[in-house]
Amino acid sequence: MLRIYFLGIGGTAMANVAAMMRQLGHRVSGSDQAVYPPISAFLQHQDIAYREGFSENHLIQENPDLVVVGNAVSRGNPEVEYLLQNPQIKKVSMPELLSHQVLSKRRNLVVTGTHGKTTTTTLIAFLLEQMQLEPGYLIGGIPVDLEAGFRTGKEGGAFVIEGDEYDSAFFDKRSKFIHYQPEILLINNLEFDHADIFRDLEDVQRSFEHLLRIVPSGGQVIINGDDPRIETLLPQPWLEVTRVGLGDHNDIRIADFEDYSEGSQFALWRGGEALGVFRSGLNGLFNARNAALASVAVDAFTGGGLFEKTFCDCLRSFGGVKRRQERVIDQPRLQVFEDFAHHPSAVLAVLRSLRERFPGFYLIACWEPRSNSAIKNQWTEEWIGALQVADRILIGKIHRFDSSFPEQFLQIPKIIDRLRIIGKKAEAFVTNKALLQDLPSMKKIQNKTVIVFLTNGSFDGIIQKYGSATQ
Repeated sequence: MLRIYFLGIGGTAMANVAAMMRQLGHRVSGSDQAVYPPISAFLQHQDIAYREGFSENHLIQENPDLVVVGNAVSRGNPEVEYLLQNPQIKKVSMPELLSHQVLSKRRNLVVTGTHGKTTTTTLIAFLLEQMQLEPGYLIGGIPVDLEAGFRTGKEGGAFVIEGDEYDSAFFDKRSKFIHYQPEILLINNLEFDHADIFRDLEDVQRSFEHLLRIVPSGGQVIINGDDPRIETLLPQPWLEVTRVGLGDHNDIRIADFEDYSEGSQFALWRGGEALGVFRSGLNGLFNARNAALASVAVDAFTGGGLFEKTFCDCLRSFGGVKRRQERVIDQPRLQVFEDFAHHPSAVLAVLRSLRERFPGFYLIACWEPRSNSAIKNQWTEEWIGALQVADRILIGKIHRFDSSFPEQFLQIPKIIDRLRIIGKKAEAFVTNKALLQDLPSMKKIQNKTVIVFLTNGSFDGIIQKYGSATQ
């Protein structure tokens, strides 16, 4: 048994991994600046003690064998400085801990890509669970159908994990997924993101090239065959690659996609062989691709031949992940959703999906620029192209805006002007509270309306407030 201390335990992934270590029999504790619900309740339920704030006295009193350093902490943190002054205390990143303690003893399915990692990871875990294979998993969200966002699983069994390209720790700038030892690797899509750590798309692609180098020759790589940015990483002569997509060149082809209010339907083909018609509770072509990639991965892991027999019925009952097109209000004249989308491509996909699901409805997009990439002045044209799918666009407060360097941040007035020129009703707000006050109440809605809140943060709680006020 090790005494393991998590520095930055309040993050979702860190808390889940801390709980996994406790299940493996280790003594676990940690600290963070502030731990809020639901993580605080989760840690309490897992019987994991943590300390509020950072102090070198925490480490002195806990006397850990191992300190797991979250990537949200950096130089200047008093506990980080104490660790550097006392090199006899072993420190690791969270991905390195997972690699040694869990992944090295399991068969790993690693899901990567700019978008769709959480949904696809959850889909794979759900399908394996339906097949009674008792998979382990680590999910960066709250799955509807699984008992928690993590499960340790059994040695020698399947383990499904999101392969994040973000860095591992302040002392390990490699992408997290470099530690994850994939037997089966999925690459769903590839775009420039995380502008705080990557210079450009080529820099992102370099990390994926490194990842491909560690896939064993007996492993498999499953990719979105319609994404030319992924194709630039190939071929790699030691890899078996399966392409999944809409184009005729793909090994597994998605066809006959239909979207409707409560779900979608599509067919899968391998060459001239029909693998089955799939009905899903998820909407959007991007989710059909997520489901196809997940099904191909599970089929490969289990040895093949399971499409028609297993997946068609299982996908129909899949409930998805919280905050991914999650319905907040369901009324005949008003549909309200929340979605985690924070990249132009993801926002575009969500808005197009809602257009197809609710033809004839007035579509209002409420967007909070919050992620490190979204707040920077780099995607003006892309944001205009995505947001113009809506009829009305309400832009909330830019997170972490620094008035000393306004040129580095998203040029909201330019986006608003361009959207108005093409006939859209577009407004920006200094506070999210002001945005909430501008939203129409149920009594004032004359036409059938869809409202979607797009944020990877809390939107200052206005989503829940609007839902409560309208019910």
